[in-house]
Amino acid sequence: MLSQINNSNNRKRIFENKEKATSICLGPVLDLEEYVKQDWWKRIFNAYYLKTDGDVVEDQRITEFEIDFFSKVMQFNRDHQILDLCCGQGRHSIELANRGFKNVFGLDRSRYLIQKAKSNAKKCGVLCKFREGDARKLPYNPDTFDIVMILGNSFGYFESINDDLLVLKEVFRVLKPWGKILIDMTDGEFLRENFQSRSWEWIDKNFFVCRERTLSLDKQKLISREVITHVNKGVLVDQFYAERLYSKIGISELLEKVGFSDVIFHGSITPESQRNQDLGMMEKRIIVSAFVKKEWTQIKEKEKRVKRNTIVILGDPNKPDVLKPLQKFDDDDFFTINQLKAALKEFNEYNFSYLDNHNTLIQDLQNLNSKIDFVFNLCDEGYYNDARKELHIPALLDILEIPYTGSGPQCLAFCYDKSLVRGIAKELEIPVPEAIFIKPEEKVIDLPLYFPAIVKPNFGDSSFGITQRSVVKNGEELLLAISEIREKFGYDKPVLVEQFLTGKDLTVGIIGNPPDNFIILPIIEEDYSSLPPELPQICGYEAKWLPDSPYWNIKSTLANLPQNTIEVIENCSLKLFERLECQDYARFDWRLDSKGNPKLLEVNPNPGWCWDGHLAKMCNFANIPYKDMLNKILEVAIKRIGLK
Repeated sequence: MLSQINNSNNRKRIFENKEKATSICLGPVLDLEEYVKQDWWKRIFNAYYLKTDGDVVEDQRITEFEIDFFSKVMQFNRDHQILDLCCGQGRHSIELANRGFKNVFGLDRSRYLIQKAKSNAKKCGVLCKFREGDARKLPYNPDTFDIVMILGNSFGYFESINDDLLVLKEVFRVLKPWGKILIDMTDGEFLRENFQSRSWEWIDKNFFVCRERTLSLDKQKLISREVITHVNKGVLVDQFYAERLYSKIGISELLEKVGFSDVIFHGSITPESQRNQDLGMMEKRIIVSAFVKKEWTQIKEKEKRVKRNTIVILGDPNKPDVLKPLQKFDDDDFFTINQLKAALKEFNEYNFSYLDNHNTLIQDLQNLNSKIDFVFNLCDEGYYNDARKELHIPALLDILEIPYTGSGPQCLAFCYDKSLVRGIAKELEIPVPEAIFIKPEEKVIDLPLYFPAIVKPNFGDSSFGITQRSVVKNGEELLLAISEIREKFGYDKPVLVEQFLTGKDLTVGIIGNPPDNFIILPIIEEDYSSLPPELPQICGYEAKWLPDSPYWNIKSTLANLPQNTIEVIENCSLKLFERLECQDYARFDWRLDSKGNPKLLEVNPNPGWCWDGHLAKMCNFANIPYKDMLNKILEVAIKRIGLK
């Protein structure tokens, strides 16, 4: 137990935010092509892109002119199903929706631009269906669209021409018979002879960009370099990219090779930039269209559906569970399990059976292995109801080579350690509250600079060890809170003393597997208005387990947040989902500081699946009933696993 606080000479632990290291410019480069990465297009389309190319792609006048032009040559109809492929921030899609088009879809590989597109559509009050995805593998059924547009010079980014062929083959597949493709692309013949080898231009009064260009060794691509600089902060980005230069003959041959017919060129366009400086690849673009003359895709007669044999693994109701108030399963737990079984009973395509006897779990799985299609892993209590052994279940399933839903053992190990997650978040430049890590053997600690603070176990879930007394305002309360965790809860592992944030308490959920198959659920916040004012506003152990507590009446509501705050939370949560190797579903807890800045608290892989849990509440706000929530988790897992 900590017996004293070292406060000599008023010494306090000070946390300093290190300034981000300035990006290093490479200086003179002899061979630009040597520095172009094959997948450069995964990284370059971000906020800097909207600055460097903003004179064209952020100018509403130019967008309106282009849609006028494209509408004329393509004879758009408001009932058309239109796919805006490589849609960027959605400027063309949104303009079409503004004009009354109701079936506009947008797809782009850039997560940043897709989130921007969704935000822009929301601001404009229009409905466009934007999603992140790869143009070489479109997530749409055959014969879906009347028109597919590839606009804004978004064709020819891939290293190999075979990848460009894959894009066109996918477009051919998803177009209806007599559907049309429209490509707005750089005039390769013109640019090959007229590119500027060096230029620089002011983006605005604070930013300027210097560019270098050269032809690739085979003369088939234009290699570009951009050095973006802030007048006070210096070089921000030094980036390289390449684009294949297609002539009219070249793109015609490519379209005809795929099977397109009646290739037509509709002249060229040059945008009237307000900057009137270096237009680069956008300077002169050719507009080409073609038809799909094919038969409707024959739908194969459905074979008789074979039900999937699915094992549901749960906690063991016959064993102690230290997280529960009475340290055992109670009526609420059995009611929750019954709600689950009632929902799953409606799924006709599955045969569900349940395993909850952990004494025989390994033997049962071995005996059933040959008959199992996959496991629905809902054992968030952990093996033998030991939360630290939650990772043992997926580890066991990996050993037995049985596919399962949810995250694997490595992810669960990462996220069980709150301090480790904090470190990973900092590495990704994701904001977290200040904190002190206290080892069990430490008897003397430095007094934190910040109060109020919250004391929490570094290992644990379900708000274990976090009560109203965990929020402390001084050193004495800090010692008492640590003592309570050690003695009352029997916790003998490291403790975090974390800056207590006083803003909104937020949660966001993700179901699916980025980048191609996921949904971000609405952000919810905890409504603490029913709490007596003297109690700290936290959703701790009492809110989850003690019906007689004032915390039991806390409600979850749809969060009302500025759009930029939503974007930060969603984008950072997606980064963490991928970096921590989450699978199928996860929940991310955030809190705003006193200035409204969001900071990450915790990551919860395989979060609570119960009918009244936070994940279900978020789904409810997204009009996804409990049964459908479970079904979505099953569906994304099956797709990830690759089960036929």
